[in-house]
Amino acid sequence: MAPRNRSSSSRRPLWIIVLIAVVCAVVTGAYLYTPRHYTSCLVSSDACNSRPPPEPARVYTDDEIAARGVMRDIIRARPVQSKNPKIAFMFLTPSSLPFEKLWEKFFMGHEDRYTIYVHASRDRPIHTSPIFDGRDIRSEKLSGMVVVSGVRSSHSGSKIIKHAVAPINYGAVVWGTISMVDAERRLLANALQDPDNQHFVLLSESCVPLHNFDYVYSYLMETNVSFVDCFDDPGPHGVGRYSDHMLPEIMKRDWRKGAQWFTVKRQHAVLILADTLYYGKFKRYCKPGNEWHNCYSDEHYLPTLMNMVDPTGIANWSVTHVDWSEGKWHPKAYRAVDTSFELLKNISLIDESIHVTSNAKHVVMKRPCKWNGMKRPCYLFARKFYPEALDNLMNIFSNFTII
Repeated sequence: MAPRNRSSSSRRPLWIIVLIAVVCAVVTGAYLYTPRHYTSCLVSSDACNSRPPPEPARVYTDDEIAARGVMRDIIRARPVQSKNPKIAFMFLTPSSLPFEKLWEKFFMGHEDRYTIYVHASRDRPIHTSPIFDGRDIRSEKLSGMVVVSGVRSSHSGSKIIKHAVAPINYGAVVWGTISMVDAERRLLANALQDPDNQHFVLLSESCVPLHNFDYVYSYLMETNVSFVDCFDDPGPHGVGRYSDHMLPEIMKRDWRKGAQWFTVKRQHAVLILADTLYYGKFKRYCKPGNEWHNCYSDEHYLPTLMNMVDPTGIANWSVTHVDWSEGKWHPKAYRAVDTSFELLKNISLIDESIHVTSNAKHVVMKRPCKWNGMKRPCYLFARKFYPEALDNLMNIFSNFTII
């Protein structure tokens, strides 16, 4: 028995030595072959909890430096003071406005607090209300030249014969193309000629008001933000429309989506017209039917621009309600039979903005509509209403104080 005990006790230190050697070899191998960004975690636990190093600062081009400087000064500039501040109502329409009589009732008695601008892209509108007479903005081609409100420029170059805020491109307005943005800029350029215009509202021919004029005027003029719809959609109809052609000025993380129906304060209206850098990128690379993908400038240009240059200066929802719940390419349209007091009241009481991602998850994002820090109803206007709904709307709004 004695010899067997000695043999067992003599092997025990050998197994311990082998075990220690194996452990040391594993630890050494792990240290030597760990990916570089994990190596520091073996040395310092603080490094494991830290964020990855920031991306190196990008060197801006001369054009970017100039654009960023101009935009910064526009945003920081003190608002133009007016003794008679007004709201510019800008109607973007193919032809005539079917709800002029309704808008006439809305504007009645407030003649010194609003201005009207009508951009009819297809046919010259026939007006049924005198307050719309003489308010048309046309984009007619005259021997290669265009004349709008005393501003003349050549299609072949950017030479300005008379003073203008920024070069504007003229031509037919086609859905989904940069020409929609051009029409919006054209409306803003004309509305900015009146120094009393302090807020600028973009509306379509199918829009109707949800509140009386005093309510709308107070809502827009007593806050310091613009109402631009803006959200990050990770799906194919959001960042899926981004292209690397936008680099280096517009990065993928900056890309945003939103409805085109905006209301903006004067500084932002000037900023939109002053932008040629980012606008140029969208004009060249954001088009329907691109060889790499479809892209729609009217849904992405303004949300992306404002997200990049003044994200805290906008409320991330539009004050114009649109119902996309049917999941189609176009929003729900209301016929006469659909148009009731209950419908308009229900829309006017909505106090949360809703966005749904276009990826497979269809994530519903809800956020309260905060007006000067207080939760308020989101919407001042609504679309899309068929012309046949006019009589019902006139009856409902016979007294605007009821909504």
